[in-house]
Amino acid sequence: MKKVIALIFCVLLPVAAFAGDSGYKISYDGGSIPGYKAGAGMKLYLDSDHVRIMDGKQQVAELPASAITEISYGQDVHRRVGAAIGIGVFTLGIGALMALTKSKKHFVGLTWDDGGKKGGMAFQADKNDYRGLLAGLEGITGKKAVDSDTMTVKN
Repeated sequence: MKKVIALIFCVLLPVAAFAGDSGYKISYDGGSIPGYKAGAGMKLYLDSDHVRIMDGKQQVAELPASAITEISYGQDVHRRVGAAIGIGVFTLGIGALMALTKSKKHFVGLTWDDGGKKGGMAFQADKNDYRGLLAGLEGITGKKAVDSDTMTVKN
């Protein structure tokens, strides 16, 4: 009997530990979702046939995968000059080495046309989730993500 109980705990404990939220943390950067400002924290869920965007337990948007017309991505890279100056004041110049480091922000953009209701949004994804999120979006929509850094505007 003890072995059966031990076996049950050995199976259920790891399942309970890894069962959790499978969404991607995003930060809304702007677009056509009313009532939200840039910087709002949300979660994006990829289901087999649609994309859900949630703010806590409230659903912000639900987009059918077939309605997504474009997926774009890009990065914002800048040097940490302000932080280097702040640290340099207290460390007598050693903080200037921090000015050589860069920080990257990863952005993803979606546009959609859901039966005449057109819209779009841009959001910042976590650096660890960025590639997985793009692969998931490409997989459920069948669209290839476009690198916005290589796009050029023609007048």
